[in-house]
Amino acid sequence: MPLDSRGIFYYNMVIDTNTMELRDHQKDIIQLMTTQTKGKILVPTGGGKTMCMIQDAKWRFTMPVPQTIVVVAPRILLANQLCSEFLEHIDNVEVLHVHSGDTHHFKTTKPKTMEKWYHNTVKNILIFTTYHSLHRIQEAQDIEVDTIYFDEAHNSVQKNFLPAVTHFSKYATRKYFFTATPKENRNPKLGMNNTKVFGKVISQVPAPELIAKGYIIPPKVKAVKYPINHFGSQEEIDKTVILDALKNEEHMDKVLVTAKSTTNIARLVNGTNFQAICHSMKYNVLHITSKFGAVINGKKVSRETFFNLMNKWGADPTKKFVMFHHSILSEGMNVSGLTAAILMRNLDLITMAQTIGRVIRLDKSDAAKLQTGELKPQGSGFKKPFGKMFVPVYSNVGISTEKRLQSVVDTIFTKGEAQVSITNVKH
Repeated sequence: MPLDSRGIFYYNMVIDTNTMELRDHQKDIIQLMTTQTKGKILVPTGGGKTMCMIQDAKWRFTMPVPQTIVVVAPRILLANQLCSEFLEHIDNVEVLHVHSGDTHHFKTTKPKTMEKWYHNTVKNILIFTTYHSLHRIQEAQDIEVDTIYFDEAHNSVQKNFLPAVTHFSKYATRKYFFTATPKENRNPKLGMNNTKVFGKVISQVPAPELIAKGYIIPPKVKAVKYPINHFGSQEEIDKTVILDALKNEEHMDKVLVTAKSTTNIARLVNGTNFQAICHSMKYNVLHITSKFGAVINGKKVSRETFFNLMNKWGADPTKKFVMFHHSILSEGMNVSGLTAAILMRNLDLITMAQTIGRVIRLDKSDAAKLQTGELKPQGSGFKKPFGKMFVPVYSNVGISTEKRLQSVVDTIFTKGEAQVSITNVKH
C-alpha cells in the first residue's frame, strides 16, 4: 500500500481525471505526476498546464492528512489569476498569499506571521507566491511543503531566485517545473539543465499535436515592409504602422501591441491623434505598464477592473480593441479573445514564444463547434483560423524581429520542439 508525503497510508492512488474536462495529454501528465515526485513538464502555451496543477492539487487534497501546496508565479498579477483559477475547482482549503500585491485573501511576507497562521490552520493549505517572494516562505522554517508548482519555470533560474528554488527542490516532497520555454545555461548548475534541481523531463507535449487535435490554432506570421524613416518622429511612424495594420489586415479585431518602451506608449497614445482615430474606427484603446498602471480609453483604472473588462470585451464579438504593453502581458496572463499581436520591437526567444502563445487560443465559438463536430481540427469554417503575428519592417530591428519570429515558429510549430533558450549568464 502506498504512502502519502507524510508517511500515511492511503488508498486513492488512481486519480479520477473525469471530474473535469481534460484533454488526453493533460490526463497523461496528471497520471505521471502520481509516480514522479520531481521534474520538468513542457507544455506549449495554451496547452492547459494550469489545469494539470489544479487536478493534481484536488487529488492531493483528498489525502487523510492536510496538505500544503505552494504555487509560484513570475508576477503578482499571475499569482492572483492562478488563485482565482484554482478556487474555481477547489474549496476545501485555506489560502495564503505571500507577495506585496493586493489580494482578497490573507496576505503576509513576514515569516513569523506565516508560521503562526500555518500552525493555526487545520485544513489543506494553498499558498500563492512569486519567485521574488519565495524566499520568505523558506525563512518560515516551520512550514512543511508537500507539493510545489513552479509556473513559467524558466524564471526560476534568475540569480536572485535560484537559491530559494533550489531549497524547495530539495525539501518539498513533490516539485514540478511547468514551462513552454525552458531556459538552460552553458554552465549546467545555473540553468534548467541542472537535473539535480529541476529533475528530468516528465512530459513534453509537441505543439503540432495540439493543433492537430483542435486544442490550439497555428500562428501566421505577416511581415510588411515600410519606407525607412519616411513618417517623421518615432511616434508618428508607430502610429502610421499600427493604424495601417488595423485598417488593412484581416483578423485585427482584438490586438496586442508589444511596444518599444513604456514612454513610447505614453507618447503615442497621449501625444498624437492615434487614440481619436482608433475611436473613429470603433476601437477601444487600452494600455497597462508597471510605470503608468492600467488605462482604458484615457481613464486610469484598477488592474482588477482592467482585466475584468479586457476579458469581457475579449469574449464579446462586437468589441474591438488595441492593447499596448511593454512586457507585463507577455507570459502567463490569460488575455481572452486576442486575434493578433503586433511586434514593435525585437524580443528574446522566450518572450517571442510566450507572445505567440497569447494569440493561438481558440475562439470560443470555434471551440463549441469543435465539440459538437460542426468543425473539424485544421479544417475550414473557423472564425479564427490562426493567430496573427504582425511585424512592421522599416528598420534593421524589424528585419531581425521577422527572422527571429519565423525561427521560433519553425521550432515550436513545425518541428514540434520546445523553444529552449541557452545563455552564458554567470551568477
